[in-house]
Amino acid sequence: MRRYNTAVVGATGLVGRKMIQILEERKFPVGNLVLLASARSEGTMLTFAGMSHPVHTLTPDSFSGVDVALFSAGGAVSKEYAPHAVRAGTLVIDNSSAFRMDPEVPLVVPEVNRETIFRHKGIIANPNCSTIQMVVALKPLHDRWRIRRVVVSTYQSVTGAGQKGLSQLELEVAKRPLREKKFPHQIAYNILPQVDIFFDDGYTREEYKMVEETKKILGDDTVKVSPTCVRVPVYGGHSESVNVEFERPFDLEEVRETLRSAPGVILQDEPCRSEYPMPITAWDRDEVFVGRLRRDATVLNGLNMWIVADNLRKGAATNAVQIAEEWIKG
Repeated sequence: MRRYNTAVVGATGLVGRKMIQILEERKFPVGNLVLLASARSEGTMLTFAGMSHPVHTLTPDSFSGVDVALFSAGGAVSKEYAPHAVRAGTLVIDNSSAFRMDPEVPLVVPEVNRETIFRHKGIIANPNCSTIQMVVALKPLHDRWRIRRVVVSTYQSVTGAGQKGLSQLELEVAKRPLREKKFPHQIAYNILPQVDIFFDDGYTREEYKMVEETKKILGDDTVKVSPTCVRVPVYGGHSESVNVEFERPFDLEEVRETLRSAPGVILQDEPCRSEYPMPITAWDRDEVFVGRLRRDATVLNGLNMWIVADNLRKGAATNAVQIAEEWIKG
C-alpha cells in the first residue's frame, strides 16, 4: 500500500495533537510524519505510533516532499503558508476559516458532499465545528423533505476556543489566578451568549459561519439559517438545539429511520428512558448523535431535534483526516 508523507501544521495545539492521534487511530498510511508549529515549539517531542517525533518551526520550505498537510494553526498562518505548500505539490486540508467561503475551495464534510473533494486546486477547507455536526444530521433530511429554514442555538464547549479556553475554565473552577483570559467574562458556572467577535448587526462571526457554510456544504443557497452561538462550561463536545422547517410533510418515524441509516449518525431518541445525546457520552467519539425528535406544532412541517458531537474530533480533526482518506481513495 502506498504511504503518504504527512504534515500537521499547528501540531502542538489541541486540534493538532488530536489530528496526530486520529491519524494513528484510523491507521492512515503515513510515510514520513512532519510536525510543524511556531518557533517557540521547536524541539517539542510528540508521540505517533509509539515513536517520538520532533516539532519543527514552520517555514515556507517546510513542505518539500510532503503529500498532504493538515493545517490547524489559525487563519493568518493558513493564508501565509498554504500557498507555499500548494506550490510544493502538497494537498492542504485547512481547519481554519481562511478559505472556507472561497468559491475555488471545496468545503467538505465527507458524509455530505464527498464529491466536491476532487474539485480542489490544492486546498480543501474543513468547516466550522458547529456546522459540521449540524449538516451531517440535516443532509439526509434535506434530501428527503427539503429544508426551508433552520433555527439553531449552540452550546459550545471551551475546547472550541483552544487550550486557552480550556485553561481559563480549569483555573476558574480551581479558583486560581489567570494570567490571560480567553473569554470576556468568567466561564466557570456561567454561560456566554458570544462565540467570536460581534458585527454591527448584533450577530457574531461564528453565527455567520453557520449561515454561509451550511448553504455551501448542502449546495443550496435557499436554505435559511438563524443561529445563536453560546459558550458553556463544558470541557468537550458541542450541543445544538435545532428547529427545522421542511417544504414537505413528514412522518416522524420515517425521520427516525432516515437518521438511523444516515452515515456518521447515531440516533439516541428514547427520552422516556432519559436516553438522549449528551456531550459527556459523545466525547471521544467520531459520530454525530441525534435525539429529542419531536414535531413543532407552531409551524407547518416543523421538527425539533438535539444534536451533539465531539468538537475536537468530528468537529475538527476527524473530519480533516476523513477528507484525506477519501482523497487517497480517489
